[in-house]
Amino acid sequence: MGALVSFFGRLFGAEQKREEERFLRANDRAFNLTFNYADNSIKTSKYNIFTFLPLNLFEQLQRLANVYFCFLFILQLIPQVSSLSWFTTAVPLTLVLGITAVKDAADDINRHKNDKQVNNREVDVLLNGDVKKEKWKSVKVGDIIRLENNEFVTADLLLLSSSEPLNLVYVETAELDGETNLKVRQALTVTGELADNFEALTAFNGEKNLIYCVCTVCTMRFSGFLVLTGEVRCEPPNNRLDKFKGTLTFNGQSYSLDNDKVLLRGCTLRNTEWCYGLVIFGGADTKLMQNSGKSTFKRTSIDHLMNVLVLCIFGFLASMCTVMAIGNAIWETREGSSFFAFLPYEPGTTAQLSSFLSFWSYVIVLNTVVPISLYVSVEIIRLGNSFFIDWDRKMYYPKSDTPAQARTTTLNEELGQIKYIFSDKTGTLTQNIMTFNKCSINGRNYGELFDFSGQRVEITEKTERVDFSWNKLADPKFIFHDHSLVETVKEGSLEAQAFFRLLAVCHTVMPEEKNPGDLYYQAQSPDEGALVTAARNFGFVFLSRTPETITVVEMGRHVTYELIAVLDFNNIRKRMSVIVRSPEGKTTLYCKGADTIIYERLHPSCKKLMEVTTQHLNEYAGDGLRTLILAYKDLDENYMEDWKRRHHEVSVAMDGREEGLDQLYEEIEKDLMLLGASAVEDKLQDGVPQTIEQLAKADIKIWVLTGDKQETAENIGYSCNMLREEMKDIFIVAANTPEGVRQELENARRKMCPDAPDVPVVDKSRAGLFWLQTKCSVPDEQVDGQYGLIINGHSLAFALEKDLRLELLRTACMCQTVICCRVTPLQKAQVVQLVKKYKQTVTLAIGDGANDVSMIKAAHIGVGISGQEGMQAVLSSDFSFAQFRYLQRLLLVHGRWSYLRMCKFLQYFFYKNFTFTFVHFWYAFFCGFSAQTVYDEWFITIYNLVYTALPVLGLSLFDQDVNDRWSFQHPQLYVPGQMNHYFSKKIFVRCMMHSCYSSLVLFFVPWATMVDTVRDDGKDIADYQSFALLAQTCLMMVVNFQLCLDTHYWTASNQFFVWGSLSAYFAISFTMYSNGMFLIFTSAFPFIGTARNSLNQPNVWLTILLTTLLCILPVVAIRFLLLQLRPTINDKVRYKVRKEVLPAPAPRRPPPRRISTRRSGYAFSHSQGYGELVTSKWVLLKRKSRPALFTKTTDSPLAQNQPQLYRTITEENEEAQHV
Repeated sequence: MGALVSFFGRLFGAEQKREEERFLRANDRAFNLTFNYADNSIKTSKYNIFTFLPLNLFEQLQRLANVYFCFLFILQLIPQVSSLSWFTTAVPLTLVLGITAVKDAADDINRHKNDKQVNNREVDVLLNGDVKKEKWKSVKVGDIIRLENNEFVTADLLLLSSSEPLNLVYVETAELDGETNLKVRQALTVTGELADNFEALTAFNGEKNLIYCVCTVCTMRFSGFLVLTGEVRCEPPNNRLDKFKGTLTFNGQSYSLDNDKVLLRGCTLRNTEWCYGLVIFGGADTKLMQNSGKSTFKRTSIDHLMNVLVLCIFGFLASMCTVMAIGNAIWETREGSSFFAFLPYEPGTTAQLSSFLSFWSYVIVLNTVVPISLYVSVEIIRLGNSFFIDWDRKMYYPKSDTPAQARTTTLNEELGQIKYIFSDKTGTLTQNIMTFNKCSINGRNYGELFDFSGQRVEITEKTERVDFSWNKLADPKFIFHDHSLVETVKEGSLEAQAFFRLLAVCHTVMPEEKNPGDLYYQAQSPDEGALVTAARNFGFVFLSRTPETITVVEMGRHVTYELIAVLDFNNIRKRMSVIVRSPEGKTTLYCKGADTIIYERLHPSCKKLMEVTTQHLNEYAGDGLRTLILAYKDLDENYMEDWKRRHHEVSVAMDGREEGLDQLYEEIEKDLMLLGASAVEDKLQDGVPQTIEQLAKADIKIWVLTGDKQETAENIGYSCNMLREEMKDIFIVAANTPEGVRQELENARRKMCPDAPDVPVVDKSRAGLFWLQTKCSVPDEQVDGQYGLIINGHSLAFALEKDLRLELLRTACMCQTVICCRVTPLQKAQVVQLVKKYKQTVTLAIGDGANDVSMIKAAHIGVGISGQEGMQAVLSSDFSFAQFRYLQRLLLVHGRWSYLRMCKFLQYFFYKNFTFTFVHFWYAFFCGFSAQTVYDEWFITIYNLVYTALPVLGLSLFDQDVNDRWSFQHPQLYVPGQMNHYFSKKIFVRCMMHSCYSSLVLFFVPWATMVDTVRDDGKDIADYQSFALLAQTCLMMVVNFQLCLDTHYWTASNQFFVWGSLSAYFAISFTMYSNGMFLIFTSAFPFIGTARNSLNQPNVWLTILLTTLLCILPVVAIRFLLLQLRPTINDKVRYKVRKEVLPAPAPRRPPPRRISTRRSGYAFSHSQGYGELVTSKWVLLKRKSRPALFTKTTDSPLAQNQPQLYRTITEENEEAQHV
């Protein structure tokens, strides 16, 4: 009944209140339906079979030109007004609307297929005490569903129970954030007791003990089973992926719910046999869909300019028609009476009425200034250029069999005008893969190779690798090239062995040994996994752990350490320590962390070693590596016993626990002995630094918007060459108050530009179709030198407020590089919208996860990275490919060519049509302003559709100023597109002036040469039909030769289209003006014999030649002078292409050593709390049945045998029994 009420409420427009709080009962669909919550189906399609025709037609009629053409068609149906047949407009209009409708229908059919595929997935739902299969679209809010290993999460769920100890589940969030390392979620203990008890879960419905609050789970034990009642109260649907607020009340006690208790749609369950969840948000209300953002119809800047130009053309057309109407009134008054004898007026017709009708007649005659074929051609050009992107083998990624894809066909030329790129980091710039790259042990640097002359050798895939076959437990996928480190370890170096012993015991990694020697590691952060794997390969294999012990195989010998304490990592401490006791009874503290933190706690005797290690750290930081300092300390047993006692007292204290633990950690982590430093590479995607360098040369600014920590994002900035040591300064904005953020932004701005005004300059102008909108822009301010800006998410939240956002924009735009850390999906979109609004430039957003979708949709162009990280960003993008490096080809080649081709097309198209139309204007002064046409009616009909269609399409599809290699060699060629140099209002006026001159020549030269001319046989040649044929033949010659001048790149297709067009013109003319056509269709083809009688006269061909020369030679002369006096960057590069051979690629050399002297290379993506988790006895408990970690059929990147992706453990039987 609730569903019926909900349906009719929506059907008859019942007011829907904004949801402020979500209330729901478990297993009570009737109750939950009264709130009209969204079901779990999704809908991304726009039409259905009934709404397609009216909606699509309505959308197409929102284009001003289509409304205009419909109006013309109606005018042509009025005999008193139209001098042209109705089909001259009806046929092309039907073609335009039909082609667009078919394209829209095809796109929407694909959306329907995708929706159907997702909505028809099946999931287990608990109904009436039993688990039944239901389609995703049938799942409702309040249902309890069962998920199994490797299944997608159906909706946003409150986790109730799981098969794992401590009610843990492991989820892969690649679809949400692009990160492939597993995340841990944990249910509350009170709901975990439900386990997989169907009776208890079914009774979880609130019918017996109703309380109006949320997630109330009241449990009472009767007859050995649970009788449960449950209701939920939580926040309304929102797009915050990292936050959730709700309440669980049990027996009068409240338990808070946070993000760790929730499974989000888009995640995949991993390494968990089963779990149960309560549906909180479904379908459009899920955080995944909320982050999809509002789909907007994106239009290019040329589209917006075209609308303005079309409006101006309408005004110009109206003025021309007004002139013609006034001329008709004057002519009818003065001269019209002379023609009454053979052209009498119809009854009631006056000069004024004739003038009025003449106005509308000329609206029809001169309508070719905005031809319908313009929009058909634009769509074909965009479609063709989209196919070129799809077919580009140089943007195909063979490893994942992923081609580039243009998912929209309306934005190609916009790719040639990008000024700002907003990029995600993880999965977009990086592969989310960590590799142990270098290390410094006891003052010696390992990991680099040198030749006999002492020169550093670049490491490539062909470089010889270290052979770890001596270590039976080594990871075969681990790669290292410096043989000296293995030799040092084998020789028994105490420092090297202590270094790797520290890496093997100081961590929170969980191992699993499925078969002897077949080890898998599950690390909370990929950094830790890389370090433990490195220790494993160098002979210190982390084998297993219990809450009290850690077992390591040290150079083939099993050693079990007693784990006394784990001093966990957090973002303030920036370090982690473990205290272990060896079998010999020696107690040692091992510590790893940031250099700035560890150095303060070193023993004074380490000063000299610290200086050498610091030099190595600077080199690592210069290479963009993530570094950690490793140190240890031997502990006295008596002191240790006292410290353990105090530690226990503080741990159980109710007040001041955190402060007390911090003091104890500070006390024991002093006078450490330095071992060395590790350097881990957050592996970039191939070609990322080179791509960023190329785009920077094209004057494109790149901003990185990431959810990672500041240290990690800064480190990647240096790796990508976005941040460089030679920058004058790199500003960090991290204040926690609005005033603090303002002060930091102003200080940075004043340092970069001391003379800049304190108040931002905002230029306002009118914009929009009818100039009804106000456009605000903040001009760029010049700075001396290059700067960088790094801003944290909490500071960015203040900076995006209304009174600070312009200060943020000014400061950020002065910088060469901007990196925003710890940002939410909403903040990403807000940053993009801020730049869009006030810089009036074209923006592009690129990402790979669901957290990037709102940014991708907010930008002018959205690009999705497809591959292992998920497809959510791709589904919302305009273009997609598999690797970031393909972005430079998309922009510098396809984007630039598309923009150049579109601009050439528009210039030429307006030229040929204004020239065509202006001839009518001059002819009006010779035909009494009677709206008689110069050309044959059939020529008017097919001029744009047949005669001139293919040549201009050939130009617009195949032309290129230089080839792709020269485009990469000179990325500066991209800059004119950013500045609208190829097509603008100014260039449009030039086209009109050029057309005006050409039309004067095309009308008056043939008129002057024929007015008193006779044929060879003495007969008069100056009849209307002969003049019409001569004028249209001259027009065809001129516009085709003009196109030849505009073509830079000739292909067989261009040649065929140009000469084929002229051949088709003459063939069709001779056919239509033949005796046979006249005899069959007498009224339709009145120009009988005109072609053969006129084109056999020499003076006609001389007139054609003279007219063509007079139109073309001035263009050639002006272009020659401009080439000599003011050559453009395109002219210079084309000249270079003719004179020079493209230089061969430079031989690969190792990049120059960059040494950082002012920053730490520390970056560690670890989270607090895992120390407590891994020392809990419950986490190591072995269940009776445990699923395979990953099935062979899974397509998850976590199961693709990659060394940096680590998996959770199953302990030995005796360990489980011990626990």
